Amino acid sequence: MNLAICLLMARRFIEKTQIREVVEGYHDLSDAAFERTFERDKDELRAMGVPVETGSNNPLFPDDVGYRIRRKDFELPAIEFTPAETAALGLAATVWESATQAEHAISALAKLRAAGVDPDPQRLAGLAPSIGAREPAFASIWAATGARTPIRFDYRGQTRTVEPWAMTYRRGAWYLYGRDRAKGEPRMFKVARLDAPAVPAGKPASYTVPELDLEAAWRSLEPSRADASAIVAIKPGRAADLRRRATPTEGVYDVPSGYEPFRVSYSRVGDFVGELCAYGADALVLKPLYIRRAVIAQLAAVAGGK
Repeated sequence: MNLAICLLMARRFIEKTQIREVVEGYHDLSDAAFERTFERDKDELRAMGVPVETGSNNPLFPDDVGYRIRRKDFELPAIEFTPAETAALGLAATVWESATQAEHAISALAKLRAAGVDPDPQRLAGLAPSIGAREPAFASIWAATGARTPIRFDYRGQTRTVEPWAMTYRRGAWYLYGRDRAKGEPRMFKVARLDAPAVPAGKPASYTVPELDLEAAWRSLEPSRADASAIVAIKPGRAADLRRRATPTEGVYDVPSGYEPFRVSYSRVGDFVGELCAYGADALVLKPLYIRRAVIAQLAAVAGGK
């Protein structure tokens, strides 16, 4: 696909020497290997219906052969889809564009300019990413969701084993929706909170995905009204998400040096404990005592398991 992007971006014919410089995978090949690989890739594009055109930019030297793909020949005619088909294709296209092709397109554009080729970014209008998918764990979760493979990952200080049911894009971020095996119920996980790829925790096709209504799932998973609070000591400039919903407080508290006391509201004890664990030493619970003990116990369990 890198060859197709390279030829589609060019305003004029690109010679093979320039193609060799800018297309990923051609750089380290010998002359003979490059010729074989280039001819194979060109034949594959044509076999897929991509019109690779041959010609010269200089009428005085017609033997200086170059290659290009004209956008008007590359574009498909108008196709009618049902609303359901349009929605499915739109989601697949945005994920493909951002997750797998954006980096290659940007790299190819820079290399073409460095090689003296004047690229036309408008020719890539159909390949421009529209939804970001750069989270470290995105690819591993996406693959596991499609293969119905259980996965394991660390999330807010806990190791979770999840049967991934679906991925959904909401509020500018990707979320995983699936069954948390330890809790025995569906949970939503923000993919950006995973610092590393998820790892398989079972065999492919080892569970059945139920009929899903993601909108209903979002409504049911909306946080309950915060009806309890805790006193938490937070380091200046740290735990920004926690600070945003906290209120500075005054009182007789044993606040460690280098910390500031805040009153933080919460609704679910388990979720709040997990959130506090994720901040580590940046947030220390002062009151109530049972929250403090739960955080210490969970951190100790994590430390002991490593």
